[in-house]
Amino acid sequence: MSLTLRQICLVAAELKPAIHDLKTILGVEVCYVDPHVDIFGVENSLLVVGTNFIEIVAPIREQTAAGRYLERRGGDGGYMIITQASSEEYQKACRKRAEKMGIRVAWEAAHDTGNFMQFHPADTGGSFLELDWDENNDHQGNWAPAGGTGWESFVKTDVVVAIKAAELQSPDPDTLAKRWSAITDIPIQRNAAGHPEMHLNNAAIRFVEVTDGRGEGLGAIDIEVSDPQQLLQAAKEREFRTSATQVIICGTRFNLV
Repeated sequence: MSLTLRQICLVAAELKPAIHDLKTILGVEVCYVDPHVDIFGVENSLLVVGTNFIEIVAPIREQTAAGRYLERRGGDGGYMIITQASSEEYQKACRKRAEKMGIRVAWEAAHDTGNFMQFHPADTGGSFLELDWDENNDHQGNWAPAGGTGWESFVKTDVVVAIKAAELQSPDPDTLAKRWSAITDIPIQRNAAGHPEMHLNNAAIRFVEVTDGRGEGLGAIDIEVSDPQQLLQAAKEREFRTSATQVIICGTRFNLV
């Protein structure tokens, strides 16, 4: 398989409250703060979930992409799906397919050991899709957006273990799924509920109908949980809306699996 899910990015109007909510409810820790994201007019923090990451970004000035996204979707919520490509060749092949489809590269930058590449969400639909490549080719360890290495010492699995799926919602999930499949050259399958899915190395990207009135976007994340009762109790104490299998944090549905 050519892609591994490494990071989910959420956007919040205020950074510190969102971080505190995630730390308290999911039992995770901040492992990295990127000193360079201010070029996008945001501040951020990364929280580690197994070998995955949840990034929170928040605008620090007017007229930013993150700020416009908050306005469009009516508040905090899902923002980006960030993956690790198996090779430089695969990343280039995805870019070539996207170009033929008229899908723009929103941002691209080389780093010491590889290359970052984001496709524009207005063209992909659903969310930003980022495909990063690294010559280390370590899909469970070295990760440049988290500072490379060193994040491992912050891993806590008492409550959550891993991110197992990202859920994109759309008025037309089948068309959205076909577009993402065409970019990545990963086939679409149907899950037990009949929803189209793309299966990555370690997780799935699922495409569903919009049901929350917030329009197209990254609406939910599936998380593998080791202690659901602790998670749900922490959410209840903070007066978050929950069910036996779901809690909503930072405007995003966290499905417990």
